[in-house]
Amino acid sequence: METAELLLLTKDGYHRFENELMHLKVFQRKKIAEQLKEALSYGDIVDNSEYEDAKNSQAFVEGRIITIEKLLNSARILREDDHNGRHVAIGSTVRLKNLDTNEISVYCIVSTVEADPFENKISDLSPVGKAVMGSAIGDRVEVKAPAGIYYYQIEDIQ
Repeated sequence: METAELLLLTKDGYHRFENELMHLKVFQRKKIAEQLKEALSYGDIVDNSEYEDAKNSQAFVEGRIITIEKLLNSARILREDDHNGRHVAIGSTVRLKNLDTNEISVYCIVSTVEADPFENKISDLSPVGKAVMGSAIGDRVEVKAPAGIYYYQIEDIQ
């Protein structure tokens, strides 16, 4: 994360990043150190694929550690009063009704670094997220997505 802007994270998201950082520092670094030691025991590091793999893993882990530390240093955990339940904001869980199919979808609006569509956590910058931000219960929104335009009504905000 290259920006110095304030990043809003849910409490769960913040703790998830903290836990990942601890896991990387405590367990992954130790595991990689053991892999490097073992690879070096094979002798010459030239043409030593185990050594090369361990060094690549080390570079990835160290890069991820730096990324998470920057993210946490620029983050603020969302407070209850950051969203009042009357308007959609980061941290809101919103229930949407597709006006064409009457299908109901429930999404938690989060920042881009927390987005996980498999857990119905969508970014405030996604097509649906952008469309619903600031809206209230009963509002109808137009979502311009790559697959077309969809119309939703906001049924509930928590």
